[in-house]
Amino acid sequence: MKNFQEPKSERAFTLLEVMIAIAIFFTCMFAILGVVSNSLRNARALQKTDVNVGMAAAQFVMTNKLYEGSQSGDFGDIYPDSRWDAEVTEVSSNGLFRVDFTAETRVGKSVSESRLSILLFRPESPPGSMSGGMKR
Repeated sequence: MKNFQEPKSERAFTLLEVMIAIAIFFTCMFAILGVVSNSLRNARALQKTDVNVGMAAAQFVMTNKLYEGSQSGDFGDIYPDSRWDAEVTEVSSNGLFRVDFTAETRVGKSVSESRLSILLFRPESPPGSMSGGMKR
């Protein structure tokens, strides 16, 4: 019997094969990261809510007296780039007031605006223009 030894062939990846595999891997990873980043940006855009002018109206609903004239304010930390204006007008001599609200939100150079008008009956309010009083 012959002692025949076959030459050992070492199997390994060549440098070129490794570089191609790494290039394919990173191309796929950057594509996946791009999709995830775009999805997160779209999700954040959906979470941005328009300013709720009803929050400003709630402050007026809780008061016992209204005074004719203009008032303004902001929404604090809830809507940091937003502000509201209110115009209070007496519409009847029995203490019925109309309050017209306007809320503005600035996002970059664009401004979104929302409006709301409510009627409030506040008989304890000082006389307004309809009941012979002076406008403040």
